[in-house]
Amino acid sequence: MVIIADLLDPKNDYVFKRIFGHSGNEEITKSLLTSIIPDKIKEIELDCNPITEKDLLDDKVGILDIKAKLNNNINCNIEMQVCDYKDIEKRLLFYWSKIYSSSIKSGKPYSKLERTIVILISDYNLEKLRKIPEYITKWNIRGEKYQKIILTDVLEIYIIELDKAKVSKIKENDVLESWLQFINNPEEKNSMENQEIKKAKKVLKEISADEHERWLSEMREKYIRDQHAIEAAGYDKGLEAGIEQGIEKNKIEIVKRMKQKGFELVTIMEITGLSEDEINKI
Repeated sequence: MVIIADLLDPKNDYVFKRIFGHSGNEEITKSLLTSIIPDKIKEIELDCNPITEKDLLDDKVGILDIKAKLNNNINCNIEMQVCDYKDIEKRLLFYWSKIYSSSIKSGKPYSKLERTIVILISDYNLEKLRKIPEYITKWNIRGEKYQKIILTDVLEIYIIELDKAKVSKIKENDVLESWLQFINNPEEKNSMENQEIKKAKKVLKEISADEHERWLSEMREKYIRDQHAIEAAGYDKGLEAGIEQGIEKNKIEIVKRMKQKGFELVTIMEITGLSEDEINKI
């Protein structure tokens, strides 16, 4: 008898990257991006850096983001975010600046700097956008007085708030809303899904049925839950004791799971940063 596993959550940023940032899934990512940005995408190249177990226990900038080169001259960064980090707007600009500044080599003229697009898909509503009913907003550099004039097209930021998309009924031929329905709830029947959404669902089913992939997803899910718990304990007020307690508890649980699965001691040390004595005491 074949056991069908529950589908993993595409909002988990590890799962999201496995679907949209994995080599061989370019057409899936192309369909999602085409539904967001107005450009006609002829070519797409994904930056498919491998994700390590250690990456899933950290929040280093860009580890689980999806980086893509579009039409050989547009840089695009996609971030799936479920934790309500403060100053997310500054974080987005930081991402943008890193990618934008790295688009030319030292000594080259500024004219060689490439257009850079950052896309945030958030599983929470941004405080600064609470009065905006639309689930997708686009941001450029505009003048205070002449707001219809965009100073430059090299900077584009798209913010998609999933909660706002949930209350929207799928319009006919609205590919973006179909994609967001898949991301919000892949189990829900989607009458407007295209071939790429069907491919994405197939990929999701495959990784959901893979024991190792599920474990990696659970590791990331637990890290995210711990971040929420740390924040609830007073992260914004700088309660270092609460932060340390959450991190320590997370590591203990991960060590137990890794021991159960037969990971070698040196691997556990490398991933968790704990010493041999500390691991042996767990």
